[in-house]
Amino acid sequence: MDTPVRSKDADGREILDSVVIRFAGDSGDGMQLAGMQFTQTTAVAGNDLATFPDFPAEIRAPAGTTFGVSGFQIHFASHDVLTPGDEPDVLVAMNPAALKVNLRDVPSGGLIILNTGAFTPQNLKKAGYEKNPLEDGTLDPYRKLEIDVSKLVVAAVEPFGLGTKEALRAKNVWTLGLLYWLFGRDRTPTIEWLKKKFAKRPDIAEANIAALNAGHVYGETAELPTGVAAYKIPKADLPRGHYRNITGNEALAWGLATAGRLAELPVFYGSYPITPASSVLHSLAGLKHYGVTTFQAEDEIAAICSAIGASYAGIIGATATSGPGMALKGEAMGLAIMTELPLVIFDVQRAGPSTGMPTKTEQSDLFQAVWGRNGDAPLVVLAPATPGECFYMAIEAVRLAIKYMTPVIVLSDGYIANGAEPWAIPSFADLPKIPVAFRTDPAGFHPYVRDPETLARNWAKPGTPGLEHRIGGIEKNFASGHISYDPENHQKMTKTRADKVLGVAKDLPLQKVEIGNERGKMVVVGWGSTYGSIHQAVRRARKDGLDVSHVHVRHLWPLPSNLADLLGGFERVLVPELNNGQLVRLLRAEYLIPADPMDKISGMPFRVAELEQEIRVKLAAPLVRNNRLS
Repeated sequence: MDTPVRSKDADGREILDSVVIRFAGDSGDGMQLAGMQFTQTTAVAGNDLATFPDFPAEIRAPAGTTFGVSGFQIHFASHDVLTPGDEPDVLVAMNPAALKVNLRDVPSGGLIILNTGAFTPQNLKKAGYEKNPLEDGTLDPYRKLEIDVSKLVVAAVEPFGLGTKEALRAKNVWTLGLLYWLFGRDRTPTIEWLKKKFAKRPDIAEANIAALNAGHVYGETAELPTGVAAYKIPKADLPRGHYRNITGNEALAWGLATAGRLAELPVFYGSYPITPASSVLHSLAGLKHYGVTTFQAEDEIAAICSAIGASYAGIIGATATSGPGMALKGEAMGLAIMTELPLVIFDVQRAGPSTGMPTKTEQSDLFQAVWGRNGDAPLVVLAPATPGECFYMAIEAVRLAIKYMTPVIVLSDGYIANGAEPWAIPSFADLPKIPVAFRTDPAGFHPYVRDPETLARNWAKPGTPGLEHRIGGIEKNFASGHISYDPENHQKMTKTRADKVLGVAKDLPLQKVEIGNERGKMVVVGWGSTYGSIHQAVRRARKDGLDVSHVHVRHLWPLPSNLADLLGGFERVLVPELNNGQLVRLLRAEYLIPADPMDKISGMPFRVAELEQEIRVKLAAPLVRNNRLS
């Protein structure tokens, strides 16, 4: 385990502060399902947690090969959890390929649970092993729990008359039962879930329940090897409230639906499926009773254009995409900017360019979000830091989109989208209403009449008597709304659209320091899903007395009005990003500060240890830049 054993409870279970478990197996072994069920029961048990599902994009890579390995990591603890953990304390390897891919991450002394039944000569060859790692000493540095899960699960479900192939599908559930016993989890939520999932096949439900119970009984009765025991992780001391487990994409969906209620407007969501954004559509499709209409379009262009049409009609238009889908939506974003209509775009980033690595996370759409359109086409860009924060960012996006009549991009990513955490469900009554004022007075109306403070144009529903009007992608006259090719008018309209978006900064909270001082030797500036890793690394460094602070930017365009002054108070600015250095270039360009990049472009999130090491290296290096501007 990653923390020392403190004591034992009355049942003889060793009490730990935190544990990281990684489930790994073939794509067909149900590792995501096992991980999610363990997550649900862990949330019910009262631990704080963070998860990291990691799986290949291929629908079915060759079984038993390293290309098809799927993993799910969960970090749970009796204290606050900010990341899914750097290294797994427990690795569940369902076959040789899973062991080969993940063994390098397991620290010496870590516990490895192996399905020995899958370590056949054929599977060893598929995984690229020349010798059996169970026999050649490869696993000597680790604690091992070697179990022929395949054999045991077939025996457990034999009374239900399943074939061998169907019986083996319950391997993950059998292993889940064993882990439930090892970590004192209640099987009831999973049993109820199995009954519901297989309501039309009660024989399959009962077989899976039998497998789950058999794994649990194995833990109770087997003589475990030295160094392997039953464990207990006390409840985390979380603020009182009604919690549930939530992923980033679920939170985006619920936030959008909630925003519709807060604005007292229907929500229209036009989307085209693409990984990892697709589950936003799945979640919203279940929220029709909250006034949400979902539309699966024939492509990305139709999806965003349908949302623009909805906004023109006077309701909340929204869409979502990932990777190349963001590029396809680019022209329509320009149309929404030109027509000055409210629009919400969720960009769940993934590794690119092109199709890239669809199931791997990255933060490389920042430039595209801020600048990536033809013409001078500014819009608002937001970035949630955690899965739970996606809920509030979706609401914030709708608020800004309506108030300023502008598209708003919410930059999430695959790490946030699929990751989960306990989330305190807010009271609807405590959420601020989103004011909406449609133009109804025909006197002096034209479609580009603006609010003098926000520069937002009037929002007039088509069909409102006396407010017949025309909008479109061709430039309009500032004073009349008619089509205009006048050079001076185009400059004025371009500047006005830019000023309107920049003016949003006055409506944003001041940038705060997450941890540390507001001036000092170093600040680590992050955005999006790097929050937990950066925060934990800075926290560790500060415990050793290092002068380092953490600033996390959630409003990427416009930037918070005090950010330049804040960053100017530090001798060094370090910007870790899951891209080739995009925010660091943006900060350099805007503030002329000598910020240092730290990029990672592997499709994987930052580890706390690598960030902490970079902080120490940078602080120890001589400071050669002192011409900072603020």
